[in-house]
Amino acid sequence: MAKFENIVIVGGGTAGWMCAAGLASMLGSTGLKITLIESEAIGIVGVGEATLPHIKFFNETIGIDEAEFMAATSATFKLGIEFVNWGRIGDSYIHPFGEFGLPNAGIGFHHYWRSMMDDPQTASMDHYSLPIMACRNARFRPPSNDFRSVHSTYKYAYQFDATKYAPFLRKHAEERGVTRIEGKLVDVICDGENGNISSVKLENGEEISGDLFIDCTGFRGVLTEGALETGYDEWTKFLPCDRAVAAPCKSYGPLLPYTRATADKAGWRWRIPLQNRTGNGHVYSSNFISDEKARQSLLDNLDGECLSEPRFLRFTTGKRKKLWNKNCIAIGLSGGFLEPLESTSIYLIQEGITKLLEHFPSASSVHIDRKEYNDLMDLEFERVRDFLILHYHATERDDSEFWNYMRTMQIPDSLNEKMELFRQRGRVTAYDRGLFLQPSWIAVYLGQRIIPRQWDDRVSLLPDSDIKHHLNGLKQLMQRSANELPQHSDYITQYCPSPLAAEPAA
Repeated sequence: MAKFENIVIVGGGTAGWMCAAGLASMLGSTGLKITLIESEAIGIVGVGEATLPHIKFFNETIGIDEAEFMAATSATFKLGIEFVNWGRIGDSYIHPFGEFGLPNAGIGFHHYWRSMMDDPQTASMDHYSLPIMACRNARFRPPSNDFRSVHSTYKYAYQFDATKYAPFLRKHAEERGVTRIEGKLVDVICDGENGNISSVKLENGEEISGDLFIDCTGFRGVLTEGALETGYDEWTKFLPCDRAVAAPCKSYGPLLPYTRATADKAGWRWRIPLQNRTGNGHVYSSNFISDEKARQSLLDNLDGECLSEPRFLRFTTGKRKKLWNKNCIAIGLSGGFLEPLESTSIYLIQEGITKLLEHFPSASSVHIDRKEYNDLMDLEFERVRDFLILHYHATERDDSEFWNYMRTMQIPDSLNEKMELFRQRGRVTAYDRGLFLQPSWIAVYLGQRIIPRQWDDRVSLLPDSDIKHHLNGLKQLMQRSANELPQHSDYITQYCPSPLAAEPAA
């Protein structure tokens, strides 16, 4: 059975070098030839990355030392995402990378909490989650491996400088046999019979052939769209934000172990704390605000001195009609973009790589592998899409045209059914596949005032006094356990201090 033995990755940046490092680490010993083509003349989109816990597994799987990676990228730890002003102006809640409460008789903790929600002694849901209390107190330590301990009830991700991550991965990939070619792509040559890409041509005349091509050329999609005309499914009616303006500033205040997303008049603003600076951006819809007003809103809300001129990005939310078309797989921005909310971009890159490894083709099985890959990735994108729409749609804000549109728009049936199930019964539909699990949905539902009308009948069988005692004990346990953790900045200084933190930010 013939094998695909020659992979060509076109484009570097985070997506390209994650692909190269992942494939080389997992398949390099098979004799697979991996070539990456990139041009230093073409910049990368990276403006600072907030990630999800899955990236820790990716880094560990390919053999990256955590402390070394964090020091090289000026990284900090991340226990969740704070959402400010999303349900109503003045609201704040945290989507944690961990559980609410503790396991109890197979009944979700939020059912106990809901039954006592109207009692003045019942605190907000934040107080019953260790990672949230750690965030609120700027504390961090890796979770315990002892599953009997409350300190095992959370995970963590990273916040890092995206312009440093790709070079770090490049070194890792090249040490494992990846060949990098510097050059600008000028032509894509396709087979006249089957339409597959046979080779790509560079500005210097060099022609590079391959069995399988991975398009990491960013929004342009030079291979998947420019050559193969794959097509694009726009989701702008659900996710109308189409631009972002970004700028770093000097760090101010405690080093927080979480990303902040603050809803604005026509979108939202991000805040990502790194060791050497704070990354900031404003994601917005150009239909509801001008570029200049968006820029000014960003600058007016910086914590510290701005360190560079703000720069603009344009995008169209959606995905390619096929992530794998012919012998080309689009990974990263070339495959689709669902905006930065909830930090899903790197996850979708990682998932594209993982699915490719699971369905790595031979010549005889490529049709089956390609269909399965596309089906699974379509499902991933659609479920992430629905979760992002939830943030915008579940709002009571009526202070701008943007929020009036988001609050009243028609949403996908798949999301509407989930929202109604939770609103009526407090149930969260469980996915066999999908990124966000029950605690994530619960955090956003409750944080944005979707309160269940009913709760699990089994909770009603318990005396109110027992439930109150249980809630009070949990609240004290979470606060006490959070106080046992070191300050986030102290742990960073001891574990992975970055030389970049001592240098002036560019």
